[in-house]
Amino acid sequence: MTAEQAAEKVLGSFDRVTHLEFRGEHTVTVPLENLREVMEYCKGELDLDFLLDVSSVDHMGDDPRFEVVYELAKVDDSVHLRVKAAVSEQQAEAEAVPTVSDLWATANWHEREVYDMMGIRFGNHPDMRRILMWEGYPYHPLRKEFPLAGKPTELPDVASTDAAPMADGPFVATCGADSRIKSEPRSRA
Repeated sequence: MTAEQAAEKVLGSFDRVTHLEFRGEHTVTVPLENLREVMEYCKGELDLDFLLDVSSVDHMGDDPRFEVVYELAKVDDSVHLRVKAAVSEQQAEAEAVPTVSDLWATANWHEREVYDMMGIRFGNHPDMRRILMWEGYPYHPLRKEFPLAGKPTELPDVASTDAAPMADGPFVATCGADSRIKSEPRSRA
């Protein structure tokens, strides 16, 4: 089966699905309410057993604002299919996007990253918490309204570090040693 055949099978099996081919890459866009069913079909019927990535796009000013993008493939690398679904701001906050972490285990962290960076929550996700920013961080840095230079924020106490000792530490190179062995950074404790 080719990627084009996989896209055509999805197109023939579900209503309101569109298919776009660009430079040999095939993308199907599905309504959000059919996303879970389409993903189950891709995993079970099309045997797309590898979820490469879950990402999102912010189309600020448009409605729906967001798009969730799934990159699916067969392990033998014979098929690569992109699946997209549009998500409004209200749907993003209401956990209207279904998780696929029970279909592909790799989706767990990918979906957490999409939530952390864009604020799109996945319904029935087993661990929907931030993965890069700390809990309580009030922003989603990949949204278009987030300034490129960032926003000043009080860091929590867990983000503080102390300076590491350098002189004669257990893994520090010694300058001016009389032999190469003594100057190498290795444990001397």
